[in-house]
Amino acid sequence: MEYTDKVLEHFRNPRNVGVIEDADGVGEVGNPICGDMMKITIKVEEERIKDIKFATFGCGAAIAVSSMITEMAKGKTLEEALKITNKDVAEALGGLPKNKLHCSNLGADALKKAIMDYYAKKKGIERHKSEASSVEYIGEREGTCLCPYCEEEIPKNIPVCSKCGKLIK
Repeated sequence: MEYTDKVLEHFRNPRNVGVIEDADGVGEVGNPICGDMMKITIKVEEERIKDIKFATFGCGAAIAVSSMITEMAKGKTLEEALKITNKDVAEALGGLPKNKLHCSNLGADALKKAIMDYYAKKKGIERHKSEASSVEYIGEREGTCLCPYCEEEIPKNIPVCSKCGKLIK
């Protein structure tokens, strides 16, 4: 499969390139196999992505994915943006060659990490690098909850686990 016209357009004319210096959230991911590195920075206003930028070192597919994920997320609420999947990004680009599908994973993962970083900063939590997901709290011990992923005790009503970095609703 060759690159689609949409992939080529986003590679040749990427949108939202750069870094937001005073970003509310930063997500960095990389793929050691292919060497692609992606950084997404977000500015949040009223729980909505007001601005989003990317800096990517990688192949044409990685740059196109970065551009597309920023277009898809800009203006969305954080909750809406967290629902953007790797598959959504690849489909929005009209598909990617099989050997480049890992690039779509980088885009969605970097966005989720930027949002998790925002939540962690908002709550004054040091965030650990990890993939983000969304589930309900489980368990409870003396005013704390247990993270459903790593079973770390965390205060109630915190959106992100301070140990594993995953989103908790």
